[in-house]
Amino acid sequence: MIKFVVYGMTAFCLFFIPAAALPAAPVTVEVLYMNHGPLQPTIKEIKTLCGSYGKALTVAWYDSESPEGEKFMAKKGVQGHVPLIIWIAGNPKVSVNGKEIQFVGFPTGSGPAFFQGKWTKDDLRAALDLATGKK
Repeated sequence: MIKFVVYGMTAFCLFFIPAAALPAAPVTVEVLYMNHGPLQPTIKEIKTLCGSYGKALTVAWYDSESPEGEKFMAKKGVQGHVPLIIWIAGNPKVSVNGKEIQFVGFPTGSGPAFFQGKWTKDDLRAALDLATGKK
């Protein structure tokens, strides 16, 4: 009986503990953007922010005016003149601090007023923290 318990515990440790120690799969972030001058500072800041998460994020960039970007827009059902859209883990909307945020357009306070979304870079950081489990 003792052998059975020892073998069972050994099997448990060999199979389940290593699986728990494996890192989580990276969170996918997809960014559709217009490669225009006014948006460049925002794109640079987003790249820096995403880079700070290391291997916890996989980021795909789609220039909306490239053939690849046009295919991506069609796949996502995006139409019209949108300077920037960010999907986190495939979701266009994220709940952050009790409010639903859609990362569309320039962040609040940057770029032309009529293209500003209702989000901030701090909102994006909080959403990425939440998605990656970063504290």
